[in-house]
Amino acid sequence: MPFTPFHMGAALLLKPVLRARFSVLVFGVSQVAIDIEPLVRMLRGDAVLHGWTHTLLGAVIVGTAAALVARAPVNWWLGWFGNHAEHGRAPMPVTWSVALLSAWIGTGSHLVFDGIMHGDLAPFAPITRGNPLLRVIPIGTLHLGLLVAGLIGLVLLALREEPRASGPPDQDWR
Repeated sequence: MPFTPFHMGAALLLKPVLRARFSVLVFGVSQVAIDIEPLVRMLRGDAVLHGWTHTLLGAVIVGTAAALVARAPVNWWLGWFGNHAEHGRAPMPVTWSVALLSAWIGTGSHLVFDGIMHGDLAPFAPITRGNPLLRVIPIGTLHLGLLVAGLIGLVLLALREEPRASGPPDQDWR
């Protein structure tokens, strides 16, 4: 299904680990961007929904485009949010390296998760039309794993954001 929220579980788990080196927002944009092709194909009634965007090369291209498109609006939003937050300081802006890494992790993980679920996906095309990821784990287990990952990530983020006596809250939520 395009735009599945389950994929965001991976981002929420990565954020407290990678901190300022990862943007949940850019990751999210990459999730939507890579699923534009399947959405269009669904609307047209195509038999194959996952085409070139769901290949390794496609994921790199879509991830790069998502980073290029998302960085400025994400930084604007972070600035606006920071100026209106209680502490009055904007989070650190998303750099080009953070935007690219976050988007590539987004499209790469999306390719893996969708590869497990969808038989029409060929992640290594044009080298091979097969899908070695298909059903390596049950779909229910995948969804549960991503849900649990998101919940663990939210707990870790909440623990990290607890006020500290030694200084201001972290500034790297993006």
